[in-house]
Amino acid sequence: MAYTSIRSESRDAVAIIVLDRPDALNALTDAMKRELLEALKTAERDEAVRAIVLTGEGRGFCAGEALDAELVKQAEPPVDRTLRELYNPIIERMRAIDKPIVAAINGTCAGAGVSLALAADLRLASDKASFVMAFVKIGLVPDAGGTFFLPRFVGMGKAVEMCMTGDKLGAAEAESIGLVNRAVPADRLMEEALQLAARLAALPTKAIGLMKRAFNRSLRVSLADQLSYEADLQAIAARTEDFHEGVQAFLDKRAAVFRGK
Repeated sequence: MAYTSIRSESRDAVAIIVLDRPDALNALTDAMKRELLEALKTAERDEAVRAIVLTGEGRGFCAGEALDAELVKQAEPPVDRTLRELYNPIIERMRAIDKPIVAAINGTCAGAGVSLALAADLRLASDKASFVMAFVKIGLVPDAGGTFFLPRFVGMGKAVEMCMTGDKLGAAEAESIGLVNRAVPADRLMEEALQLAARLAALPTKAIGLMKRAFNRSLRVSLADQLSYEADLQAIAARTEDFHEGVQAFLDKRAAVFRGK
């Protein structure tokens, strides 16, 4: 598929997906959402890809939805349909991909852009990045998983404050409250993100995918259910080639060479 508003490339075992509407701070059009979903599916299907980096071109990571004048001309704007048909499949796909996703947040991260970052597995932020749950500023509710992920990362109190006030956070505060894993100098962001992704890509990919399944499920079940599910996943992991390689490497006192199988 030829993309017009994103870029996608692979470097070794890492797929790099770049939101590419820098003049609009990578605000998401409908076409852009469709392309992003397709790029994620392509990376998911490619057996050579074992980790994904998601970032933005220019000064912004993602400014959220691309707003236009047509919205205010409609008594009932179809925002719910946009969520169900375009945003929600992206968020669900990010969580379902059995490969680690690193968000490299290079600048402005607002509205649904925050939700997009939260759906990744790990988040690195440029020290020039900023975060704002901007929905309240236009009379809307956080969406694309924002009300699901945000309180789980930063706590209910801080999540409510961010969403109801729409106040902006800098990268340092975002790191301190757990919104991002780490803030790094802007000129080192992609280097750090690619190094992290390469490190993850060299680990047992199937085990990492099973971890994602376990973490996803842990958010909605009891301890007893999760204990049983962990046992089921462990049985699957123990049948992989990487498990046998890991144990043999431990016994041989050498570094394991995982192949994602």
